[in-house]
Amino acid sequence: METLEVEKLTTLEKSHWWYKERRALLDRELKRIANPGLALDIGAAGGGNTQVLRARGWRAIATDYSAVAVEIARKRGLTTFRADVRALPVRSSSCDLVTAFDVLEHIEEDHLVATEIARVLKPGGTALIAVPCDMSLWSAHDEAVGHVRRYSRANLRQVVEDAGLGVDSMWSWNVLLRPAVARRRRRSTGSDLDTVKPLANRVLTSIVVAERHLPVKSLPGVSIILRARLQPGPRARHAPAGAADEAGQRRRT
Repeated sequence: METLEVEKLTTLEKSHWWYKERRALLDRELKRIANPGLALDIGAAGGGNTQVLRARGWRAIATDYSAVAVEIARKRGLTTFRADVRALPVRSSSCDLVTAFDVLEHIEEDHLVATEIARVLKPGGTALIAVPCDMSLWSAHDEAVGHVRRYSRANLRQVVEDAGLGVDSMWSWNVLLRPAVARRRRRSTGSDLDTVKPLANRVLTSIVVAERHLPVKSLPGVSIILRARLQPGPRARHAPAGAADEAGQRRRT
């Protein structure tokens, strides 16, 4: 993501309806995990989700490839480092939780990101992953924010399972607003990331919050959310054990 987009994101995320509900979604998922431990938030941008992890009692570490994002997160008091998510400078089997919200779609080699998530997780550790869905929604917005693809449930599942992760649950998010998003994206000439007027922000918030109470998770949405666990046995098909460690070490030196 370009520096300008990162700066806009970190400015908007505190009040913007989309980011607020995504943090609430993460908070609800964290309630499922009884014993908070070490969490790695990859592609953390300014650390909005990392702050949710800390508030829930996790020892949270943030990482992002953008130096601007890392600096912003550090100014917020978060433990943050710059890294390529395809070769994380993190010990294998060290994390109880990895969060990757809107990361995989930015990386050509998304299987390497999934492999790294599996590598750093402890056996039984949890991964929470969010991606934009459905190539029929592809627009100038995706190009502006550096997306490589949008996902179907089938190809997201394949990437995750090939890495050695077992899918616990997968569901759609931002379902009710999908028709409006589709219309806007057809006219889009660039990033949709922008300030929303207060009244519109309240209306959009009420709509997306309503999804918490409606049976819409199996319907087409704008994003897919996935919860997975590290399965016992071979870590992944794409890289031998230790390969990512070696790559990470090369990047650290």
